Amino acid sequence: MKIIALILLLFQFFFSALPAQAARCQNFDGHQVCIISLKRSPKRYWNYRAIISIDGKKKPLEIYNCRSNFKIQKDGKIVSFTENSPGKFICKNFKG
Repeated sequence: MKIIALILLLFQFFFSALPAQAARCQNFDGHQVCIISLKRSPKRYWNYRAIISIDGKKKPLEIYNCRSNFKIQKDGKIVSFTENSPGKFICKNFKG
């Protein structure tokens, strides 16, 4: 009897769904922008490492520099924020 209870407990532990963390989403310039992951740099507090999705398409990790208004893409390319870029959305809402 104890073995069955232990097996059921282990089954519940390994196969139950963990609570999902909701993404922060907002309509921005006609697009649904969701922040999937956001980490602030402790040393350079104006930098955010973020993974976002735009209209349901997940983008790779990029570093958003809110002091100088540019992002560093996965391949190392530096791209300035445009007037309606997701970088403006991230920096406007998460300044510390």
